[in-house]
Amino acid sequence: YVCSTWGNNHFKTFDGDIYQFPGICEYNFVSDCRESYTEFSVHIQRALNSHNHPEIQYILVKIKDIMVYLKPKLVVVDGRIVKTPYYSSGVLIESNDIYTKIYAKLGMVLMWNQQDALMVELDNKFNNYTCGLCGDYNGIPIYNEFIRGDASYNSITYGNLQKISKPNARCEDPDETQALPNCNGHREECERLLTSSAFADCRLRLNLETYIQACMQDKCACNGNDDSFCLCSTISEYSRQCSHAGGRPGEWRTQHFC
Repeated sequence: YVCSTWGNNHFKTFDGDIYQFPGICEYNFVSDCRESYTEFSVHIQRALNSHNHPEIQYILVKIKDIMVYLKPKLVVVDGRIVKTPYYSSGVLIESNDIYTKIYAKLGMVLMWNQQDALMVELDNKFNNYTCGLCGDYNGIPIYNEFIRGDASYNSITYGNLQKISKPNARCEDPDETQALPNCNGHREECERLLTSSAFADCRLRLNLETYIQACMQDKCACNGNDDSFCLCSTISEYSRQCSHAGGRPGEWRTQHFC
């Protein structure tokens, strides 16, 4: 079971909801939220890069008593910069030029592409025990994330609720009344991209519609500006998730595309 975030502020919860949340504060991505003893937490902070695209600036991971701070090409454990592979009391950290990965014996794997995309896989012993942008991992979409009791939340409200309050943080909450544009005009193109023959092995493994929706939102947000971030981040995520689900995506990148 995987929770991920990628590209243009997309999130996919453990329970399968996909939503967009453009916050630039520090947020609880996923934590063990049992009252008595918290085994782990993962916080993330995004910012806009020089091309005005959102990227993950840093990830803060607490595993039992170890604090790990990740930035691109940098791993800091308990305040000390470490070389990878690094191993200590049930935590293995590996990194290369493309990925940073953390394997924790307690049942968590974290994988970050050092740019926009983060994926966390959790043991199902954490079912119903998590909170944060990844949701509660109870196997039921929408409930407890976007509907709680009689109240229903939109994705911006939900995201803002996950903010880590820091006394000196200067960051605006995204506006909860902002309506998302209608992006149906891009459906055909996104369908074509995500059902290309390279992804034949992926269709039955993933919920295609959720990625089509994310792709449509990307196209909208790009306003006709077809740089690679715009088009490729959701397709990359679809490819990663397909591999993760045991599929074999074919070669979809070409010289002219992504």
